[in-house]
Amino acid sequence: MEPGNDIRQCVIDCARQMNVLGINVNKSGNVSLRGESQSIKGFWITPTGMDYVDLLPEDIVFIPFDKTEQCKIRNKRLASSEWKMHERVYEKRPDIDAIVHTHSAYATALACQEMSIPAFHYMVAAAGADRIDCAPYALFGSEVLANEAAKALEKTNACLLSHHGVLALGGSLKEALKLAHEVENLAHMYVLTRMLGEPKILSENQMKAVLEQFKTYGQQR
Repeated sequence: MEPGNDIRQCVIDCARQMNVLGINVNKSGNVSLRGESQSIKGFWITPTGMDYVDLLPEDIVFIPFDKTEQCKIRNKRLASSEWKMHERVYEKRPDIDAIVHTHSAYATALACQEMSIPAFHYMVAAAGADRIDCAPYALFGSEVLANEAAKALEKTNACLLSHHGVLALGGSLKEALKLAHEVENLAHMYVLTRMLGEPKILSENQMKAVLEQFKTYGQQR
């Protein structure tokens, strides 16, 4: 869970930082964080169709996981059109607390070509697997997209969404945002690599070694 007294401000800060980092523009994308309201478990998510720079804490929307509790919550705004996608991912992944969805340029370009990001560089493992897959296309805001996204993220923390964008997960908003930024960097490098010829891909064994090394890389908690 995010530190501080108001996790709604944390959601706003993360949404604004997406644009500062250049991995999102205007109102596109969305951000959510697992939490509680009135002792009801659910998640906080950015509202639909509002510029991030104009957001106030009261604009952030709370979605209960329990459908019977939804009538008890009074939100000022309507939730992001992608709230079902966030809900389904949280249900499938109880180990994560934050989701960042961007329309970053290079990653989305690959997604528009229905291309995944293979193990051309060892940092693909930052998402927790030996590749970053592209989930099949489905209409934005639909149950189908929610299901496809959750399926693609069952065993990894990032995926591309066909003809749409990127989803990145984390134990905190900081982690999810950092991964979304990393995915865009990898996508950029992969596009450049393809311009130089057929990409040379690391083997399954090589990526297994990388994933094992990542378990003890950096400052451990």
